[in-house]
Amino acid sequence: MDIESIFIIQNIISTLTKQGKALLIMTGNLENAIMMSSNVYRLNADGLKKIDIVEDEDNQEEKHEKTIKEEKTLNEENEEDPPLNLAQFRFEKIPVKFDDKIILLDPTEIDFIESSEGVSNVHVKGEVFPCSYTLNQLFDRLYPFGFFRSHRSYIVNLQKVREVITWTRNSYSLILDDSKKSSVPLSKGKLNELKEIIRM
Repeated sequence: MDIESIFIIQNIISTLTKQGKALLIMTGNLENAIMMSSNVYRLNADGLKKIDIVEDEDNQEEKHEKTIKEEKTLNEENEEDPPLNLAQFRFEKIPVKFDDKIILLDPTEIDFIESSEGVSNVHVKGEVFPCSYTLNQLFDRLYPFGFFRSHRSYIVNLQKVREVITWTRNSYSLILDDSKKSSVPLSKGKLNELKEIIRM
């Protein structure tokens, strides 16, 4: 469909949901799904899986101003509660941006991450999402889930790697088990480290 048709459909969906009507929309485009609803499910070999989506804080100023008095009151009522110790809190999902929303990805969903012009781009099933974390920060968080720093600009989920290809004596690539058979570069200096990990 053209952009105008998509805009018309989105307005109809918005009107119907405000009237309390329930709608089931099926699409092969994740971007369209996220734009049309905050309740999005992905169908894969494991069945239906809900994608966690939260609204971007930058676009919630009005909501924030509206509830700030309620929050102050709540904080006063809970003054006796101990403060949250963030050092003990572990958040495993990776937040990425899409338009005015933040999507929370399970580490196991991620195929690989590449750094381009200072932006970390997270690749998930053919979709690409920018992330505010640096590659180093992402690697620190994802290492326990089997992620490998294959190149100074790439982190790859080793569970998704199907082949290790040798192009030349000093050139290697990792071929992923996805629909695009994505290729991720492997630095010569990282080859021995990878061999130790896969016990080869």
